[in-house]
Amino acid sequence: MKFCPNCASPLASRFLHGHDRPTCPACGFVHYAGPKVAVGVLIVHNGRLLLNRRAIDPGKGRWSFPSGYVDLGETTAAAAMREVREETGYEIHLSGLVGVYASANRPVVFVVYGGEIVGGAPISCDEVEETGLFATDALPTLAFEHDEQIVRDWLTWRETGVSGGDLS
Repeated sequence: MKFCPNCASPLASRFLHGHDRPTCPACGFVHYAGPKVAVGVLIVHNGRLLLNRRAIDPGKGRWSFPSGYVDLGETTAAAAMREVREETGYEIHLSGLVGVYASANRPVVFVVYGGEIVGGAPISCDEVEETGLFATDALPTLAFEHDEQIVRDWLTWRETGVSGGDLS
């Protein structure tokens, strides 16, 4: 952000609350940059984990569970169901919260749910090369460094009901 959203004055860097922050010298507005919020859903179908091979970067050509960003005005649950529908064609029921993941070096807070297919049919999507079902002990190469930890947390959550989180 280069200009104040309140008065359009150029922002200047000011050390405030332990960080350099864009601040308006005219009206005092301080821009606090926040992380994006993303959602993901781990879905079992016929005893196997549903994964998408990504057609876009980051992680192009590797596998991950359906996921994406939360839109303004959307709940994380609604975003999770939308992302699954957009990427796979399936309608799902969310079965619970697996965990909330964040780390100091990543600009994203990742909210992960477990889900079950309740309808729909497979579709093509420009973000997904293909969708596959995999045994949890024989997963393909996953797209993101945190995916393996999230799958482990999901397996624990399915067995115990205990949520995970925090990738620091």
